[in-house]
Order: sequence, then structure tokens, then C-alpha cells
Amino acid sequence: MPCTVLMGTQWGDEGKGKITDILARSADAVVRYQGGNNAGHTIVVGHTTFKLHLVPSGVIRDGTYAVIGDGCVVDPWVLKEELEYLGSLNIPTGRVLLSDRSHLILPHHRELDGMKEGSLAEGEKIGTTKRGIGPCYQDKAARIGIRAGDLRFPELLRRKVKDSLENAGRIAKALGNEIDTDPEKLYRELTEISSVIGPHIRDTAAFLVQLVENGKNILLEGAQGTFLDIDRGTYPFVTSSSCSAGYASGGSGIGPLDIDKVVGIVKAYTTRVGEGPFPTELRNNIGRMMQERGHELGTTTNRTRRCGWLDLVMVRSAVAWNSITDLALTKIDVLSGIDPLMVCTEYRIPEEDAELHGLGTQLRYFPSHIELLARATPVYVKVHGWEDMNEEDWMSAKSQKEVPKRVTDYIRMIEREVNSKVTMLSFGKDRDQTMDLDGDVL
Repeated sequence: MPCTVLMGTQWGDEGKGKITDILARSADAVVRYQGGNNAGHTIVVGHTTFKLHLVPSGVIRDGTYAVIGDGCVVDPWVLKEELEYLGSLNIPTGRVLLSDRSHLILPHHRELDGMKEGSLAEGEKIGTTKRGIGPCYQDKAARIGIRAGDLRFPELLRRKVKDSLENAGRIAKALGNEIDTDPEKLYRELTEISSVIGPHIRDTAAFLVQLVENGKNILLEGAQGTFLDIDRGTYPFVTSSSCSAGYASGGSGIGPLDIDKVVGIVKAYTTRVGEGPFPTELRNNIGRMMQERGHELGTTTNRTRRCGWLDLVMVRSAVAWNSITDLALTKIDVLSGIDPLMVCTEYRIPEEDAELHGLGTQLRYFPSHIELLARATPVYVKVHGWEDMNEEDWMSAKSQKEVPKRVTDYIRMIEREVNSKVTMLSFGKDRDQTMDLDGDVL
């Protein structure tokens, strides 16, 4: 490494959990630096499938610290469940560390999340997971949030609980609803849960700086994807935190100059959960084939993912915005037997929109407003597909270190268009179903 950021280049669901697990083999610590249990990561090892939402994917690697960083929001009851789940699978949890600066998602955050989404008209709904992520980040920005470290200070906690509930009650009333605003009840619940999660709470920023000073390897794991980023994404159909590589520093406490590699995960086609424009979406048999073959259901929401052709305007933008040095291409097997393949390399927009926004009619980078994205027409390049390959065919290609020529052509086209190198190729859920194209990853 020593410090590597791993992040999604699309709308999330790119397969970050698996790639994190693979890279964690050489990591001393894996750190989640943003988001909460609105993210879901799936790792398959042999016949065992692990589904995680808060604890970093690297937890299943022996001897690796799993750190929930400063920039995360944490539902303490969900964390408790996840620790118990890992324990039931005989995964040690003593190295799971929770930042004392991370903010706690409380029951009223979840209630407000549902109320706000329910108050929006059809077509305006964000598609939130209703896990309380947004309201918790709102409290953080309003400086009335409750941090994990506050559990250590009873009187401070009691006061903050009262202030937080009073604020939530006002918001609920404005939405025509009511919530339970009994501060002593919530205080007792937090005191009880602190006996479980308290031993995991640390000043993780100081801990990580110490690891850096000692030359240890650290993997910084992003949640969601570039285009769910609150600044760069398809606002307002975004998450409430920054998913960018730049925030890996702010959300962990590691200095930006200590990060020397950024790995971007690219699904071989494009998927999206929830609302918002999707230029390359396929509402036909090929789109349905991608859904079925790729088992495109959200790990957290279980909602069917919308599917479409690979959009390199998105990936090119993600590479540029995040200084991505390496790409991991996932789910390449899903495209087997589809010929031809279409790949979007740019967008075309109407002349009046181009003039209004001070742009040309052809866009090679992602637009800043969804109103413009909704009016964009994808410009496609036709690419030869490859023969239908089963699991044995892919494993044979891996053992012989011979990627089929048309797959290689697909990869080279991606590299040329986005100006970054594909160093890993994933063709299934299991750890072993991965090729190292660079010779020094696996």
C-alpha cells in the first residue's frame, strides 16, 4: 500500500466488498470513512456469504483492524447486531474499532427519515433507505449531533439527548407528525447499548496516525459511489456524505499526502437503485438479462437495481475527480454471450442547453445538474461481445493467465477512454473468481 483508497466509480453496488476483502489481505487496518448502514457489502468465501453494513469488509481477515472512522454515522443497535452476527460466524470482533468522533443515528432520526420521504410527491422522492442517515448528518452539520464518544460522559449525554429530541419534535410537528420525545427513555437505552459498543470506541484518528508512522498498510474503504456523493453526484438523488477519495482523509484522520493509491471499482455495466436520471438505462430484454444474471438486488434495500450499458462519461469523470490510479472491473461474466455490446463514451445535449450552460453540445464529463443530465442523449460505441462463458471457462482463463481477446479489447477500450489502468478483473462473487492483471495484487 501503505495507504490506499478504494471507492466506487458509479452509483454504488460495484462490488467494493469483494475487492476490499481481497486487498485487505495485505492491510493492517481497513477503515470505513463515510456513510452508515445505508451501504451494504457482500463477500463470498467458499460456501460462506458475509453481508455487512457498518463494519468494514476487512474484518474477516485475521489480524486486521476494522475501523469505523470519524466521517461515519452509526446506528448503535445495528452495530450491536452486526457484532453479534460476526460472532455467530466465529469472526473475532476485538479488532473492530469505532471512532469516538462518529455520530450516532438514533430512533428519531429513522422516524424523521421516513416522514420526510413520505411527505414528498411522486417523482420528487429521493429513494432514501430510511435508515436515518440524512437526519443524523443534518444534526452533525447543525452542531447538535451526539457522537460515540459522548457515551462516556453521562451528564453531557443527557443534555444532548434532550436537545436532539426537542429539535426532532419541532421537525416532526412541521411535517404534521409526532415522535416520542422522552429524553430519559432514550438516555437509558443509550446507556444500555454503550455497555456493548463502548469497549470498541477509540480515538481512531490517533490510532491510524500511529499506524502510518510505523509504516503499516491501511486500506480506506468508501461506501456508495462517486455519483451518490453529495457534491459530485446526481443531486438531490444522492447520499448525505462525501463518497470521494478526497474525503478519505477527512473521514479517517489520515493526512492526504499519506495516501499513495486510489483504486476505483467499475461494474462492467451500469446499475442504479432508486430515483434519478440514468442515460444508458435499458428497459428491454438485455436490461432484464443483466438483472437476472447479475442478481441485481440491493444488499441493504433488496430493491431491484436498474441496469444499463457501461457509461464511460461517469467513469472518466470519477477517475479525474478522485485521481484514480487503478481500476478493478467487476461482473465481467454477466456480459458473456451478449453481442454486440454498446458503450457510452460521451453525451449529446441540445444546442439551447449547451448555450445556457456555457458548454459544447458534446459532453465528455458528467454534468453538474440532473436537469441537464435528463436531456442528455448517450453517444454509443459498438463493441464486439465474447462467447458465452461459464464459471469453469473463467477459472480456466485465470489458471492459464489468458484473458479472452474480446474481453481484453473491452478492457483496453475502457483504459483508453478514461485514462486509467484496469489491474483487477472479477468474474464472480467468490474471492478466487478474480484475475490479477498487473501481477502484484493477488
